[in-house]
Amino acid sequence: MQKLLEKIKTKKAVIGIIGLGYVGLPLVIRFAEEGFKVLGFDVDLKKVKSIAAGKSYIKHIPCAGFKTLAKTGRISATTEFKKLKTVDAVIICVPTPLNEMREPDLQYIEKTGETIARHLRKGQIICLESTTYPGTTDEILLPLFESKNMKAGKDFFLVYSPEREDPGNPDFTTKTIPKVVGGITPSCRKVGKTLYKQVIEKVIEVSSTRAAELTKLLENIYRCVNIAMINEMKILADKMDIDIWEVIDASATKPFGFSAFYPGPGLGGHCIPIDPFYLSWKAREYDFTTKFIELAGEINTSMPTYVINKVMEALNTKEKSLKGSKILVLGIAYKKDIDDDRESPSLKLIDLLKGKGALVSYNDPFIPKLKKYRKFNFSMSSKKLTKALLKNTDLVLISTNHSAYDYDWLAENANLIVDTRNAIKIKKKYAGKIFAA
Repeated sequence: MQKLLEKIKTKKAVIGIIGLGYVGLPLVIRFAEEGFKVLGFDVDLKKVKSIAAGKSYIKHIPCAGFKTLAKTGRISATTEFKKLKTVDAVIICVPTPLNEMREPDLQYIEKTGETIARHLRKGQIICLESTTYPGTTDEILLPLFESKNMKAGKDFFLVYSPEREDPGNPDFTTKTIPKVVGGITPSCRKVGKTLYKQVIEKVIEVSSTRAAELTKLLENIYRCVNIAMINEMKILADKMDIDIWEVIDASATKPFGFSAFYPGPGLGGHCIPIDPFYLSWKAREYDFTTKFIELAGEINTSMPTYVINKVMEALNTKEKSLKGSKILVLGIAYKKDIDDDRESPSLKLIDLLKGKGALVSYNDPFIPKLKKYRKFNFSMSSKKLTKALLKNTDLVLISTNHSAYDYDWLAENANLIVDTRNAIKIKKKYAGKIFAA
């Protein structure tokens, strides 16, 4: 252990990061910025080539300094996983989706663990960052690694440290977001804390990998439940003819006991729509039903249907039916000013609109084409936002409130608008044209 700790403290340790997406790429850059040599691993050759060229392929991760780090050899990437034996730290940042039954799909963790086990050597630390249910690290990864006649805490070190990336958030960076670390043994935890302390300002130790795994789930379930609550309040406020956005702003003036959450067309991103179900699934093993999680899930997954009903109501004011109407969806990314469309409610909205016979197009300055995503395969490209397009569109549905949009111009030129994000503030000026959803 002391030899590994010394290599980490002197920054002579080589860092290997598996999965070069929204979580892995920021870590690659962060470790390299602090003077470590970093080797990224991914099955996607395009990502590997981009890193070799010093180019970022994720919008909110800037290229400034990235090219220099690649040129100096501090950053490199490969598709050859046999090179895992050359690194001192292995950080796992692979997807953890749900299957069609909304149950955890751990195939990426399992396959990655098997690959690491084939190349595992003494003196390495393995860190799992992928969001998962409590018990994954010690139930799945630990047996794989100890089957190589090595012992955790002695021959190798195994920790769980949940990722806490928030794409597009200008107030926090990988460096400034506190890091939680739990180890299989106290010595594992010590090595893990030492590793992350080199690149993160604050590291918080917890007693076990299970505690660290549950920490991540609690963070996201907290948000999921509160978003469901405010979505339900939005529907009630609409029936009462009260502006829920005004109510939220007023409530947020209370300096204690209230945190503002905002409604929307549904949940998006890799965390909030998925992570709570990891815990509900695991809870069944203990004969326990997570009622809040299930109820929040029901409310949040029903929001796209609520939005479509508001679209139909808006069209009815012009004596139009949804079938055959031209609908322009503004924003595909799951949140503003990023290029990430994972689990985006916009995809569900398009699916529902098409299913009801609407003629759908979309615009998103960050997503030029829609990729195949699970059951969604629309083969659509972003339309240029022009007056002519708006004139030829029956209704504009604001699903993602990108800053790039000129909402005053949009309100002036669109025929009808359904706004799910309170993007257009002065709705009274456009009474009869703009509808909240």
